[in-house]
Amino acid sequence: MKRLLLLLKPFGVSPHPSHTHPQVLDFLNNRHKLHHDSINFCQEILRKKPVEWKAVLRNNLTQPINDVDLVVTIGGDGTLLQASHFVDDKIPVLGVNSDPTRIDEVEQFSGEFDATRSTGHLCSATVENFEQVLDGILEGRVAPSELTRIRISVNGLHLSTYALNDVLVAHPCPASLSRFSFRITKEDQPCSPQVNCRSSGLRVSTAAGSTAAMLSAGGFPMSISSRDLQYMVREPISPATVSDFMHGLIKQDEKMNAAWTCSKGVIFIDGSHINYTIQDGDIIEISSKAPSLKVFLPHRLLQLAKM
Repeated sequence: MKRLLLLLKPFGVSPHPSHTHPQVLDFLNNRHKLHHDSINFCQEILRKKPVEWKAVLRNNLTQPINDVDLVVTIGGDGTLLQASHFVDDKIPVLGVNSDPTRIDEVEQFSGEFDATRSTGHLCSATVENFEQVLDGILEGRVAPSELTRIRISVNGLHLSTYALNDVLVAHPCPASLSRFSFRITKEDQPCSPQVNCRSSGLRVSTAAGSTAAMLSAGGFPMSISSRDLQYMVREPISPATVSDFMHGLIKQDEKMNAAWTCSKGVIFIDGSHINYTIQDGDIIEISSKAPSLKVFLPHRLLQLAKM
């Protein structure tokens, strides 16, 4: 009998009616209800299947996930991201988008407020197809894809968390200048000149993360199956002679070596919740040498990967 872990996005705090516009209040209450209903629906489906399962709120997850055959996340990409920080390359993850964005709703309220719900870019299921997708997995008819993650080391010591989306290295104050230099190497031989930077930081993304902050900053979307990483120096103040190296790729057999030359710095992994402090003189190594993550991807991403 297969063992499953159900990882749940926590319920948000209901807004105070006196502080919220009635339309926004209705929208937020509806989001809360849909997420609650989605959790109940998925649990009812699991009760009918020949599986053992338990549910855990994602905020209560503190130890690596072991002894399960599948992790099912219910929420959005944030919940799937959090799961990825606690699983190795053996346990697959299925994302269920509990509150998908509705285009008609976004258009209807565009003049009033932002009615965007959950993107669920990596989630292959909603309540509409959860049982169908789950049956395909349990019966072995669907195989997970392997997504690249980022391995980071500081002064030769590997950080314990791998990034599924991206890494941001920056000064802890967003208005402060970041000073660093970097070089791309392959087998300890340089593939680029040393680039000395004064900027607002350095972002490195995986293929999975290339459609998130990297794309918003002017990067390009990558095939979800790519093992390369994409990097970008944020808002550089730089000589024109090295401008060609402010944005590019770190190939799967390459790594980036960066030297931090500010008194303060932070490495942010997949957002702001996981971060590591760095200081002047620290050497940071970034590569795609991390164990991959097994994810059951939505059909549209699988089709794009074949193009």
